[in-house]
Amino acid sequence: MASFNTASLSRWQPEALAILRIVAGVTFMAHGIIKLFGFPDGAQPGQQEIASLMGVAGILETFGGLLIVLGLFTRPTAFVLSGMMAVAYWMAHAPSSPYPAVNGGDAAILFCFVFLYFVTSGPGAWSVDEMRKG
Repeated sequence: MASFNTASLSRWQPEALAILRIVAGVTFMAHGIIKLFGFPDGAQPGQQEIASLMGVAGILETFGGLLIVLGLFTRPTAFVLSGMMAVAYWMAHAPSSPYPAVNGGDAAILFCFVFLYFVTSGPGAWSVDEMRKG
């Protein structure tokens, strides 16, 4: 049975964290772009009124996701987005069913805890936050 050299794998942790941060941010932005611009056509929930709760969510998703991708103000942005996803789950998903795979809230749960992880871990490699420290 093959064993992994965890020390050699651990040295890639900052880059792996950065990849998680970038993919999560781009994916999160995609949800906001649907709400702000209705792109792509036919995507649900479609373009929303900017002054509505869903419109505000679209702003946070789009611009918060961009900040996460850039690794700029990562910890405070992730804190706000984690809370937003917790609220979204309990307001929009949980009332319809207690099961996340049924109520469509599994992405909200994952985003909530990935962002909570970024609050504690920071941005990892390839981030504006890290460049500003340097």
